[in-house]
Formats: sequence, structure tokens, C-alpha cells
Amino acid sequence: MVPFEKLMQITQRFEFLEAQMAEGNAGADIATLAREYSDLKSVVEEIRAYQALLNDLSEAEAMLDDPEMKELAEEELPELREKLPGIEHSLSLSLLPKDAADARPAMIEIRPGTGGDEAALFAGDLLRMYQRYAENKGWKFEIIEQNITELGGIKEVIAHVQGAGVFARMKYESGVHRVQRVPTTESGGRVHTSAATVAVLPEAEDVDITIDPNDLRIDTMRASGAGGQHVNTTDSAVRILHIPTGIIVVSSEKSQHRNREIAMLTMKTRLFDLERQRVDDERSADRKNQVGSGDRSERIRTYNFPQGRMTDHRINLTLYKLDQVMQGDLDETIDALTADAQATMLAELDA
Repeated sequence: MVPFEKLMQITQRFEFLEAQMAEGNAGADIATLAREYSDLKSVVEEIRAYQALLNDLSEAEAMLDDPEMKELAEEELPELREKLPGIEHSLSLSLLPKDAADARPAMIEIRPGTGGDEAALFAGDLLRMYQRYAENKGWKFEIIEQNITELGGIKEVIAHVQGAGVFARMKYESGVHRVQRVPTTESGGRVHTSAATVAVLPEAEDVDITIDPNDLRIDTMRASGAGGQHVNTTDSAVRILHIPTGIIVVSSEKSQHRNREIAMLTMKTRLFDLERQRVDDERSADRKNQVGSGDRSERIRTYNFPQGRMTDHRINLTLYKLDQVMQGDLDETIDALTADAQATMLAELDA
């Protein structure tokens, strides 16, 4: 269990922040202090619950020496001891290192992989699955760039998702999603296997990334799209090249001003993700478990339509409710992935 000295330090820091904010002494750092205070609040609640239970246990054990209170103590002690492992586990989870990006909005990028038209159609299915999940969570889901095929599939889509804890929930979706089903274009009724890739990136803040304007080449051009979508007669689409990395982003909404905003947000987010990936690769070079690491070349999930089955290969989770999953019922899967990642971190701390 965590040393009491560390629990005391966390509690004292929380009480200091609380006093500073109550007295209005935070100054220009009010937002930073408020964020730290918010992060520590749930941890301190767990610490206080743990300490209260230990006090109750100590008092009950002391009552065993009192003939008048012994019977009551013998009744209370088993119940208190039964609660202890659960509270210790909750406290351990609250003390795990936090991903600073968990509370941020996210950019979701979906592209078809192997499988031609069927892969593009499946990419569209994944987009709708995430839209429904966002709707269920009360998040704002905005498509900022979309390229549609003639059959209604997706060549590429980029969406911006805002809400409470978006990246914390969505980061486990990065990777290769495989589908097994009979395509609508298949006349023989044979099951085909196709794939689509998903990348979930935490939105960058201005303090995360500083871009030298000399490293950017910004071009304007006419927007275009399948079936006449986004076609206009002015040079409103914006294309930005980050010369050092070769990263290119394009935004083709009707407003050139809005396109510059979207393109720069996307560029900052991709550069921030590139740096996060570099740091994560260094930290996790010796790890066997890469759940949530963002390795987008990894096949993470299979959606088998004939059997109504969804399997997440990272944690060997199989659910026979594919219809609900495709309707955005993702919490059971994401909860299991989160629990597995937490268990891995706890094991690493104990090693």
C-alpha cells in the first residue's frame, strides 16, 4: 500500500490549493491551480475514505478489550475488514499516473484499409458508430473534413469531438478495425474480410506546440468533392504543409477563414500527437502490453456480422451483440480496456 507520508503530502497539497483559491491568492495561475485542485479532489476523497475505514477498524479492535463492547466489535470487524481490500484498490487506482491529455477533446481520423469499396463502406459504418456513441455521451461531434465514394463509403473523414473526458474514452479506438461480412456488391453470398484504420488524437493546446511560420506552406484552392459536395467557385479550400515533417492537412469548408482555423487546429494536433508518440515509444520500449499506446498498425478488433460478434483482440473480449455495438453501445468494451490498462499500470508499479 502507498506510504502514509505520500498520502499526507497529497492531502496537504490539496488543502493548500483549497485555501489559496478561497482567499483569491491564485493570481494569474488561477486556471492552473483550479485544474490541479480538480484533479486532486477525487484522490483526496479516496484517501479520506481509506483513513476513515482504518480509524473505524482501530476503534473496533480496541473495543474487543471492553467486555461491554466486545460483542458489538465482533459484529462490526468482519464487515469493516471485508471493505478494506476494495477501498485500497480504489485508492491505488486514483493514485495511478494520469494521462494529461485524458480530459481533452479529440480528433478522430478514419480511413479505409484493405478491401476496396467494402472497406470504404465499413469506414462509414465506424463513423456512424462513433457519432452515435458521442450522442449517447452528450458530446459535440463535428465532421470537419470528409471525402465520400460514389457508393456512399468514406475515403477519409476527420471529426472533432468535444465533451467531458473525450480522449480518455476514445483513445483505445486507435488501430486497425477488421470486418467480416457479405458485401452488398457480392452476388455469391461469400463472406469477405476488409479493414479500416482509426486514429484518435488529443487536441493540442497552444502551449503544447510552437510552430515556426517559416516551416509552413499555406495554399488556397477550390474545394471539390464527390457528387458536387463542397464545390464552389472561389479559392476557399486551404492546404497546409509542415515542411520539416511533411505533414499535410486540408480543409475545404465554404469559409476560407474557417478553413484556416480548422487546418491549423488539425496541424497542431498531428504535431502534438507525433511528439506524444515519440515520448510514449521511449517509455514503452520494453513493455509487452501496448493497449492504448496508439499503435495504429495493430489489428485491434474484429466485427463478424454473420455471427453477430465483436472481438477485441487486445484483451480477448468477445461480445455477441454486434447490432448494439454498431449503434454506439461501446461503454462495455471501453470500460474493459480501461480496467485492463489500469491493471497493467498497477502491476508495473508493484514490480
